Amino acid sequence: MTTTDQKVAIITGASQGIGAALVEAYRKLGFAVVANSRSIAPAREADYVTVAGDIADPAVATEVVETAVREFGRVDTLVNNAGVFIAKPFTDYTEDDFRAAVGVNLTGFFTTTKLAVAQMLRQGGGGHVVQITTSLVDHANSGVPSVLASLTKGGLQSATKSLAVEYAKRGVRVNAVSPGIILTPMHAPETHEALASLHPVGRLGTTSDVVDGVLFLENAPFVTGEVLHVDGGQSAGH
Repeated sequence: MTTTDQKVAIITGASQGIGAALVEAYRKLGFAVVANSRSIAPAREADYVTVAGDIADPAVATEVVETAVREFGRVDTLVNNAGVFIAKPFTDYTEDDFRAAVGVNLTGFFTTTKLAVAQMLRQGGGGHVVQITTSLVDHANSGVPSVLASLTKGGLQSATKSLAVEYAKRGVRVNAVSPGIILTPMHAPETHEALASLHPVGRLGTTSDVVDGVLFLENAPFVTGEVLHVDGGQSAGH
């Protein structure tokens, strides 16, 4: 176990893309990190431990938080990065689609955040919770039908403000980062130009853009209840 004065971050959806970049960024900040995703490689280092499994399963979420406390003695930051995004016309969604989106985006958030905040309150000194949402919540796009994202990630944005107010006087800050379309392997190269045109700035976002937004919030002690749009102006209009 490390000394308990080292800050500890939990990051979900951490095996690739934004999540993997967040792990690297928090380790560079000097945090010990507990990282989770279904496919994450086993690791157990002095300041880095992984927990594989589906965060939608409450047993996995519990193990993630318990691992942070067991290995590092505390939880200071939780980044709810794990997410399911399924873009389909509304009437084409299946029950499985609904269960997948609700499971990861809502149940995973609920269990992990409840346990992490309880630990932050027990240890004293406050803490920070950050959700990764989507600017489609604020700026729906007829070319990207995605009601399940709006239903679930929109819930996270509202919960962010509610939790921020509930715990403001107890030192736990709660914020969200709302990205536009981010350049990741999930987008085929031939789609990049069309996707870039959806942002007023005319380019896709990068993982570092999102990480920079999270780190800004991490280092902004007077900011809570904020939904930071990292979306190239998408939420402002087009």
